[in-house]
Amino acid sequence: MSKLRRYEILLPRKFNNEQRVPDDLISKTLRELEHRFGAVSWETQIIQGAWQRQGEHFRDELFRVFVDVEDRPEHRKFFRSYKEQLKTRFKQLEIWMTTYLIDVI
Repeated sequence: MSKLRRYEILLPRKFNNEQRVPDDLISKTLRELEHRFGAVSWETQIIQGAWQRQGEHFRDELFRVFVDVEDRPEHRKFFRSYKEQLKTRFKQLEIWMTTYLIDVI
């Protein structure tokens, strides 16, 4: 079996100005990932976070989206670019995206 890599994205439920993110933006993102990779998963629990930037305090409500794909350079390149799209789409200063190797049994 080829090596697999999981990409995890924390997507906001609220914009930085506390307005709720429209469900269609979230649905669009999930559909794009499913269309490109054939599958996408997400958790419905809310992840809460707090952070500071240049003296300003922010509170986040996030949910986790993940995609398992072959560990290939073109996938990493896609996700690096996609992160920038998501920052614009969700009007975020940053989108937290992590990746790690997985072993599916």
